[in-house]
Amino acid sequence: MKKNLLLVDGSSYLYRAYHAMPDLRNAQGEPTGALYGVINMMRKLIQDYQPDYAACVFDVKGKTFREDMYDQYKANRAAMPEDLATQIEPIHQAVAALGWPVVGITGVEADDVIGTLARVAHEHGVKTIISTGDKDLAQLVTPDCILVNTMNGETLDPEGVKAKFGVSPDRIVDYLMLVGDAVDNVPGVNKVGPKTAVKWLDAYGDIDNLIAKADEVSGAVGNNLRAALDQFALTRDLLTVRTDCDLPSELLSIESLTPKPADKDKLIQIYERYGFRTWLRELTGQSDQIPRGDSRVVRHEDGATSQDTIASQQIETNYETVTTLEQAKHWLASVQQADLVAFDTETTSLDGMQARLVGFSLSIEAGKACYVPLAHRGPQSVDQLSKDEILALFKPWFESNEPTKLLHHAKYDMHVLANEGIALSGVAHDTMLQAYVLESHRSVALDQLSERWLGLKGLSYQDICGKGAQQIGFDEVSIEQASQYACEDADYTRRLHELLYPQIQASDDLSRIYELELQVSGVLWQIERTGVRVDVSVLQKQSQSLGEQLINLEKRAYELAGQPFNLNSPKQLGEILFGQMQLPVVRKTASGTPSTDEEVLSKLALDYPLPKLLLQYRGLAKLKSTYTDKLPKMVNAKTGRVHTNYAQAAVITGRLSSSDPNLQNIPIRTPEGRQVRQAFIPTYGQGKLVSADYSQIELRVMAHVSGDQGMREAFANAEDIHRATAAEVFGVALNEVTADQRRTAKTINFGLIYGMGAHGLASNLGITREAAQSYIDRYFTRYPGVAQYMADTKAKAHEQGYVQTVFGRRLWLPDINAGGARRAGAERAAINAPMQGTAADLIKMAMVKVQHWIQTEHLQSRVIMQVHDELVLDVTADELVMVCEQLPRLMCDVAQLTVPLVAEVGQGDNWDQAH
Repeated sequence: MKKNLLLVDGSSYLYRAYHAMPDLRNAQGEPTGALYGVINMMRKLIQDYQPDYAACVFDVKGKTFREDMYDQYKANRAAMPEDLATQIEPIHQAVAALGWPVVGITGVEADDVIGTLARVAHEHGVKTIISTGDKDLAQLVTPDCILVNTMNGETLDPEGVKAKFGVSPDRIVDYLMLVGDAVDNVPGVNKVGPKTAVKWLDAYGDIDNLIAKADEVSGAVGNNLRAALDQFALTRDLLTVRTDCDLPSELLSIESLTPKPADKDKLIQIYERYGFRTWLRELTGQSDQIPRGDSRVVRHEDGATSQDTIASQQIETNYETVTTLEQAKHWLASVQQADLVAFDTETTSLDGMQARLVGFSLSIEAGKACYVPLAHRGPQSVDQLSKDEILALFKPWFESNEPTKLLHHAKYDMHVLANEGIALSGVAHDTMLQAYVLESHRSVALDQLSERWLGLKGLSYQDICGKGAQQIGFDEVSIEQASQYACEDADYTRRLHELLYPQIQASDDLSRIYELELQVSGVLWQIERTGVRVDVSVLQKQSQSLGEQLINLEKRAYELAGQPFNLNSPKQLGEILFGQMQLPVVRKTASGTPSTDEEVLSKLALDYPLPKLLLQYRGLAKLKSTYTDKLPKMVNAKTGRVHTNYAQAAVITGRLSSSDPNLQNIPIRTPEGRQVRQAFIPTYGQGKLVSADYSQIELRVMAHVSGDQGMREAFANAEDIHRATAAEVFGVALNEVTADQRRTAKTINFGLIYGMGAHGLASNLGITREAAQSYIDRYFTRYPGVAQYMADTKAKAHEQGYVQTVFGRRLWLPDINAGGARRAGAERAAINAPMQGTAADLIKMAMVKVQHWIQTEHLQSRVIMQVHDELVLDVTADELVMVCEQLPRLMCDVAQLTVPLVAEVGQGDNWDQAH
């Protein structure tokens, strides 16, 4: 078997890693994303290919011979971002420490070094594998030299090159001479793209023959070809990868490229400095090793910062399985005397409403925990105590109001115990919510938090239950394994609290948000537990009607297409739209086929009937499958109601998300969507559903945070803000504003607070970019405070990596200091996040206040849904007047902004009528 040489295009990958990774930084604020991405790739390449010889090739700073040949070579490239430049030297050091020979030749590009080394390998009878994302290197491909792209998993041998580019490797230079190379600023033939280039090379064999017969090519494209003839000698030289570069003599011996053993001490030093936990623990063999560089920056109220370093802890564990009544009573006495007890349940299901208790774990100090198995039915090594007896024994402590209980995702455990007839009370802390308040942009899963913050990787659920079709229930797991897993959960929860909570306490803002989230957790539990009554018969009728509409739409689609086809098949749809009907291709997928996604169809629908019909079809089909067909099946057999789950720690801005079923995404702008809401009905005889939502809340928050006088005055005078904006933008009196002008102003108002620019506004309004920019300029002339707020907010986001709501919630922006589209997206989010986040804070405060009022007044009415800025209540007939009167006051009194809060209330026999 031939030996192999693995060559890595280091210069290509460090850029790609930089743009692919989020804005990772160590505790000192040094950027680490590109470094992490390159190290990760190099480790994987060694594992996957186990090369006999290897080299990572980088460009060296300075001019190359191509720039001497053509002064515009790569002239359009922006300067290397500073955050990437500072990572170049650490990347070189890390790659070398991993054992890779690192190569860089002054005056010679990395591509040419790779080409020459590939030739040397061929002369030594060694096969070459080139890891790159650079299409230019496809010209090097032979049966003994292939390209691999770790970013997309692509491997290119000669047949693969032909399939991808349409030409064989020995014609790649010809192909590039025709299409040009925009990345390196090498010109091609004007208006000639890949299809034309391939067609010409197929017809004429190679570019030399094409040049000789250029006069045969007709039309404008033929004129463009002839105009480019004089540049071909230059572009051939620029695009040809050299295989004969002068390399140091030691590189001409293939043996000099033998990988070395990794420099463990150097790698430890690098991982320590840049905070790479998992790799550090892997090298040191210490499961709880924490890098010194992995500290957290704490910003105090006075603006000062201090390093809150997470120290590596060696804690001896003492885990116990409770199998005797004497042990159970001992632990009960311990938790009754403890100030704080970490508690966790193990169950049969992830659905809190359906889950039954299998066992529970407790921890009263770091490293010490117990597991009480109650309902295991799998392999047994010990007997279990009576579930009824143990729950009766612990029930007084579970239901005690003393705030001594520490949980991770307390809402779920409250459901589990409620299923067993126990009302869990006295929840003091929730580590899931602590993590969310501190790092809303990162996972709050207990296993990931433990690894990220504690450096501890315990048993995973998959470790003991398996995966996929072979997965077993937790009640089938052996008690020995279950005990280790459950004790770790309680123990790690306690240790996390000891690290996370002090950071929250250090900030009044974070303390206030955390306290709010704790209260919201209890309210959400009550809302989920109550559920929503739905009229199944109404849904069934709607489902039948939607089915009939879909059949009719399908028939109309066949008529428009001139033949039957599968409306749900992107492939068949693409063939109809772009093959048979020759509609313009708006965008292509990663595989190169024309896209048929919703955005594409929406653009085509402006001019063509079939895409418009397809959008209607998709909307109705989704409504049918997601709601009218599915909701009746989700009615709880015991309660006769639908019980959604509100994820409290899933959205960076603080908003809630609803699932199983998602009650927040039922369309309200279509008649069919509103009809689905008609199936949501009150519980009580003559009762009503009452809906209350904040009016134009995000615009009011913008007026508050921007301090813009004009916007504040409009709200203070109870003006129609969209009409007021239209009057300014279009230069007309308030009473002369037309409906179309108001609609345009509404799009501008909401578009700009979502960070929309002239291009996006133009697309939304169907106007030219110049006209959109004119609207924006006039808007900012009317509301200069908004423009200043946007500029200040972006600057602050770049400086600290997050923005804040009015109430101090931190909204992290991982990509704010990245490059390209990711950075632009993060800047748009920075503008909108404080508005959306403050609105989320306000509705959460309202939920808490309304729920407290209901309980204090001992009302029968219940909050049953929270949908964005709206609360929905199930109200009895005799409480209806009082609820409708008090609800707006309660919601508007939760906070005082510089503009008035307004809550609008509606009522009806179903949700659609109430809203």
